[in-house]
Amino acid sequence: MAIYLDFEKPIAELQARIADLRATAQGGAVDIDAEVARLEAKADRLLRDTYARLTPWQKTLVARHQDRPHFKHYISRLFTDFMPLAGDRAFADDQAILGGLARFRGMRVMVIGHEKGDDTTSRIRHNFGMGKPEGYRKAIRLMKLADRFGLPVITLVDTSGAFPGIQAEERGQAEAIARSTEQCLALGVPMVAAVVGEGGSGGAVALATGNRVLMFEHAVYSVISPEGCASILWRTAEKAADAAEAMRVTAQDLLSLGVIDTIVPEPVGGAQRDPVGAMNALGDAIAAALADLKGLNRAQLINERRRKFLAIGRL
Repeated sequence: MAIYLDFEKPIAELQARIADLRATAQGGAVDIDAEVARLEAKADRLLRDTYARLTPWQKTLVARHQDRPHFKHYISRLFTDFMPLAGDRAFADDQAILGGLARFRGMRVMVIGHEKGDDTTSRIRHNFGMGKPEGYRKAIRLMKLADRFGLPVITLVDTSGAFPGIQAEERGQAEAIARSTEQCLALGVPMVAAVVGEGGSGGAVALATGNRVLMFEHAVYSVISPEGCASILWRTAEKAADAAEAMRVTAQDLLSLGVIDTIVPEPVGGAQRDPVGAMNALGDAIAAALADLKGLNRAQLINERRRKFLAIGRL
């Protein structure tokens, strides 16, 4: 059953009317085809109009939608021969950040990403996609492995931020994030990062410092969550919509600021309505980015990546 967000209530009401009409007409002689077609066309127009003018806060809600594809879905759809690699060889295996060897359209790659989970049990197991130090140290280990064997690195970013618990701080959360970001910058192989849902704070940057940064049309990427920003500036999370507007968290804003390189279009109504279509579009965008980087040597890849990130924010 489809899950509708608050701003989608008019669409939900139309869909409910269509379902009621069909249920009423089942087994009867009443011809409802014309009325159903009219309502479906109206619902489609409303859906297109709504998603064409989403506010930054509404995009944040869409980016968090529980039915959007997650890491495991991308692995199943876009990659073959996936071999997960676990652990940081120091403390533990963090289930919020997953990765391993795989083939992408025939090419051997290393794929790493956040996994939020899609039900209560899996969300708890994956800590809602909030990585701990051992997760980022695992990512560093896998990136070094990819560098050693000349494998392109693909990362899928979807996190509200790194885990802020005291245990994570005791184990060096900030240092692990910084070193993961540093390792991204030091890679001598192509790195393509894709923000597929939420790109939250350093927890996202640690896996997103690539030669090419892709971002879904309705994803968000920011230094802090809108609620966190509102709590700091206005002492209330109720101002989250204002904070989202001020922070310029949308893909469209970030492309204009040079923070990302490519916006990947989503199916009408968001990736949650057509996950397969969204994943296929992302696959095409990743393939195009890798093709663009083909032929660059180690020094060129490192220098291009460093120039790209040093230029962000420069007036």
